[in-house]
Amino acid sequence: MTSISAAQTRLHRHREQFPALANKTYLNYGGQGPMPQGAMNAITQAQTYVQQTGPFGNEAYAWLTQEKQAMREAIASQLQAPPETITLTENVTVGCNIAMWGIEWQPGDHILLSDCEHPGVIATAEEIQRRFAVEVTTCPLKSTLNTGDPVTVIAQHLRPHTRLVILSHVFWNTGQVLPLDKIVEVCGDNNSLVLVDAAQSVGLLPLNLPELGVDFYAFTGHKWLCGPAGIGGLYVRPEVRDSLHPTFIGLRGITVDSQGKPVNWQPDGRRYEVSTSAYSLYGGLTQAIAIHGQWGTPEERYQQICRNSNYLWESLTALPDVQCLRTSPPESGIVSFQLTQSKPRIHFQLVQFLESQKILTRTLADPDCVRATVHYLTLESEIDQLIAGIKKFCHLD
Repeated sequence: MTSISAAQTRLHRHREQFPALANKTYLNYGGQGPMPQGAMNAITQAQTYVQQTGPFGNEAYAWLTQEKQAMREAIASQLQAPPETITLTENVTVGCNIAMWGIEWQPGDHILLSDCEHPGVIATAEEIQRRFAVEVTTCPLKSTLNTGDPVTVIAQHLRPHTRLVILSHVFWNTGQVLPLDKIVEVCGDNNSLVLVDAAQSVGLLPLNLPELGVDFYAFTGHKWLCGPAGIGGLYVRPEVRDSLHPTFIGLRGITVDSQGKPVNWQPDGRRYEVSTSAYSLYGGLTQAIAIHGQWGTPEERYQQICRNSNYLWESLTALPDVQCLRTSPPESGIVSFQLTQSKPRIHFQLVQFLESQKILTRTLADPDCVRATVHYLTLESEIDQLIAGIKKFCHLD
């Protein structure tokens, strides 16, 4: 009992670094994580330093170079990947676009998507289809949430000319975690590249990208890592780097000669970067990652997330008017559920009601449901507040 109390006390003290958690029950980490004060301070300090030093001088440039490398290394540490494999981007969508447009498409090539992908990725695939006479199809992975084998489904939908398979490591709507290593193996046997939308996995799952064997892994820092919006990255497996052409081209991605003329691409992940970015945000994400590390390792944080999601899932399944999408405990921090009452816009109304009680969740359209996302930062008492809010809305108390 003492150790449990000590752990709770430690978590409460750790949460004090996140001001947004003080006045609300925050269950929307899958949308955007609240930043710790240390990250916000780092952003402000960076802006102040650059302006005081001179935003376009040698001293500021040297400082910026250090900031970029520090953030690249911090991100790489979360992926257990070499820093040189990381391209700094603004978000997941930019990372996916770099990977998707950088392939030298030929008429008759095939792109395979899962049926749980984000609209931005789907729209990009459709535009590539229009421009290059590439065929785009989807495979039904949503139905494997509770039964079925996603690896088998993907294998059945691969074709001899499947150039690229696009899927999410953790589905943003159902929270399903795909067995990525097995999927990569099947796709590799078919000579198909694998692009992963990692919006919901970086900061949630413990990762080792070289072991997973993925070709491209696009992620963001503003969700489960609780960093600032506008900073993300793309991992490119070294073995496929030379075959992926730069999508956006700028000074950071090239080498120049003594006269400043372009000579070649950068030899690492920098080749896909452009030029001026929101540099002050770099320290914010670096600091956010460091603050998570103060609480525990990625594996320890993931275990706590699963404990919280299991508690939420069990609490929801005990309610008579609620049905969770998963029929077994979740493997991620995403818990999606539906109300059994068949009223128009019932889920939107529930989310609105919960927000009036300072409990933040969100609705999803496909499937029509409410999504609650719990972090290692989440308290059991916050989950209890959500359950009480649902009971009140459904007139169960």
